[in-house]
Amino acid sequence: MDGIQNIKGCIFNMDGVIVDTAKYHYQAWRRLANQFGFDFTREQHEELKGLSRMASLETILEWGGIYMPEAEKMHWADVKNNWYIGLISNMKPGEVLPGVLNFLQQVRATGRITALSSASQNARSVLKTTNLESCFDVILDGNQVKKQKPDPSCFLMAALEMGLSPAECLVFEDAPPGVEAALRGGFTVIGVGKQEDLVKAHLVIKGFENLNFNTMVAHIVERAVS
Repeated sequence: MDGIQNIKGCIFNMDGVIVDTAKYHYQAWRRLANQFGFDFTREQHEELKGLSRMASLETILEWGGIYMPEAEKMHWADVKNNWYIGLISNMKPGEVLPGVLNFLQQVRATGRITALSSASQNARSVLKTTNLESCFDVILDGNQVKKQKPDPSCFLMAALEMGLSPAECLVFEDAPPGVEAALRGGFTVIGVGKQEDLVKAHLVIKGFENLNFNTMVAHIVERAVS
């Protein structure tokens, strides 16, 4: 964190950081599980945070004790995705998490670059329906990002697109695999959520409501030198 005073960009994960699409993923995955005669809880669904679509499907199939060949997995992953797209197509700007829009505006007002890096192949659709697309200078989704977290490539690719080094970027993440990915990439990481879930992050915030960007950066600098 030596260069924290020289932060020039911020990279945000989408699900659980910018918007809460987890409820829509849960509805679609649960519908698929029900098709196969079993169910799972919201708590179980939390274990899918940060996983790709196929990895999520494989985990759910394990919960149900179901085996299927790869071609069939691809089919059901597409079925689930179509259900999910139907759900998120009705998302509204009001579903952006509290304080996010104001925080993004603060960051951009300081002249810093903003990027979104998401494993979701539907990230752009979500940004469009919630009117957030114009808030990001760089957008990477699951169509470009192929390696799963904790591989750091999703954030390294974003930094490259921004023309910045990892040392010049803050990463905002809500899941342990994402925090680990950012750390492996050499980024300063802001965990968004519960402290006990994101212990490896350099700083953890509950959310963006009433959060001042400059005050947050000053706090990180203070912690780095103390």
